[in-house]
Amino acid sequence: MRKTLIKSDSQEFLTRERLFVSERLNDPSVPEMSLADCRVEAGVTTELHRLDVAEWYVVVEGSGLMQVGEREPFAVGPRNSVEIPQGVAQCITNTGDTDLLFQCVCLPRFTPECYHPLEND
Repeated sequence: MRKTLIKSDSQEFLTRERLFVSERLNDPSVPEMSLADCRVEAGVTTELHRLDVAEWYVVVEGSGLMQVGEREPFAVGPRNSVEIPQGVAQCITNTGDTDLLFQCVCLPRFTPECYHPLEND
């Protein structure tokens, strides 16, 4: 019998990236992917960074301005999905008055070692 890996009660935590994360699926037994609920407070821009994994953001609520690599920044809102290729610089700004909520899928699974900040501390 396979154990349940989708978490319904995961604790939200603040990351150095300036966003709140609640992991839904991030388990070594499923190395192919991870899934997290993410929240960016109004007026906040996440830390510019790159990952050693590919990501997909699926916006659930709110509005934002997404920067992915050399592309011009572009607006995102509910039901938009954004592909962020492996190794490409990225950040998102919450341009609304309420929290920006999105789900983040990482392929393969996210681990802290795959995160690379691109801002000076």
